[in-house]
Amino acid sequence: MNLRLILMRHAKSAWDDPTQTDHQRPLNARGRASAPAMGEWLRRQGHVPDLALVSDATRTQETFARLGLDCTVQFLPALYHAGAARMMDVLQGAGSAPTVLMLGHNPGIAEFADRLLRQPPGHPQFFHYPTCATLVAEFSGQDWAEVGFGTGTALDFAIPHDQLNG
Repeated sequence: MNLRLILMRHAKSAWDDPTQTDHQRPLNARGRASAPAMGEWLRRQGHVPDLALVSDATRTQETFARLGLDCTVQFLPALYHAGAARMMDVLQGAGSAPTVLMLGHNPGIAEFADRLLRQPPGHPQFFHYPTCATLVAEFSGQDWAEVGFGTGTALDFAIPHDQLNG
């Protein structure tokens, strides 16, 4: 059996309210447009999750809501600004869900994406991992506990700019 991971960075967030903590920042107008575009891209490509593991920050929760995906979701404080090792711990606890969406933050998500794969995709923005960037990777195994660094194969990588500007 193959397992599929959709690894997404949150959409572009707002910085215009100095009274909000980093954790409370919502999406800005660009982010509110990008998230639905990436949700549509996922559906068109057939990359629909069974389970979503989402940072509990406002911007990640809003990104997930705007994707328009119908799946079980867990909002996890452990994914807020998590590094690659912590993200792996969370993913390995996902059981046997065939397709998992993990939605988090940079710089951890870019490092996690890079360390997961045997070989990076050829997209010029992969290592930058801009807002709402999305990697789809496949792993051999029956359970996420079997997945380790360097074992994934990139199936797809997209950024909102590619979807919104054709």
